[in-house]
Amino acid sequence: MSDVRPVSAPVRAWDDAGAVRIGRRSALVLALASLGGLLMFCWPLLVRVDPSSLQHGVDAPFVFLAILPVLIVIVLAELSEGGMDSKALAMLGVLSAINAALRPLGAGTAGIETVFFLLVLSGRVFGAGFGFVLGCTSLFASALLTAGVGPWLPFQMLASAWIGMGAGLLPKRVTGRAEIAMLVGYGIVVSYAFGFVMNLWFWPFVTGAEVAYHEGAISYVAGAPVLENLHRFAVFTLLTSTAGWDTGRAITNTLAILVLGPAVLNTLRRASRKASYGVAGSFEDPGDLGGRTTASR
Repeated sequence: MSDVRPVSAPVRAWDDAGAVRIGRRSALVLALASLGGLLMFCWPLLVRVDPSSLQHGVDAPFVFLAILPVLIVIVLAELSEGGMDSKALAMLGVLSAINAALRPLGAGTAGIETVFFLLVLSGRVFGAGFGFVLGCTSLFASALLTAGVGPWLPFQMLASAWIGMGAGLLPKRVTGRAEIAMLVGYGIVVSYAFGFVMNLWFWPFVTGAEVAYHEGAISYVAGAPVLENLHRFAVFTLLTSTAGWDTGRAITNTLAILVLGPAVLNTLRRASRKASYGVAGSFEDPGDLGGRTTASR
């Protein structure tokens, strides 16, 4: 009788070693979630709203309830298409916990954010779908840890999810020093982009916004043309956060990726290869494997 031994199924050709790829269903869910999230940020520019001190205090819980099913759908889509298995879910939990522990080291003080560099590197290695979910879970876990739960949390989760997803969509063929340079550039861009969209979530609801060293109103004007309000918002962001918080975040990301990036990327890729994400075991007769046979007994 021939020996029958367990062998691994052929490994898929990854764009990046061990990265978690997304299929059509996952891509569709991500696109719809991103579109919905963008509308969630921008809707005050499209309709007339009245500034209020409550800001998003009323609708934020409903936004949060809308995000959770999206995350569940993404994970289920990944599982059904073989893109995310139990090992990837375990890695998701570990990285979310690490990010939650890292955030209190800076917690945004003077723009020092220690949570985004690992999100960028993880999205780079494990893919856009993984990065999207990691962005949400990291900010949610860190908010629970630092008592940072508030109407801003759903917006932080979505903005961070876009950062992780974008890192997974960067060109895969770039390696070595060029890859680190690309990730540094991406980290700088998303630092300012994060500040931009996070200002947008509350700016329309701020009354009487003004800066002593700037002449002219920078508050939201209900019913004004979209371009006019966008101009006011751009000036508001430039004067209140770009040179301070956003630049501090960009510096933090740059230093963290330059100093820790190569080692962290190697560690994540080594873990990905050893875990063999997406590879399932099967049982076949060794005699069928490329002419390799074992003696009959």
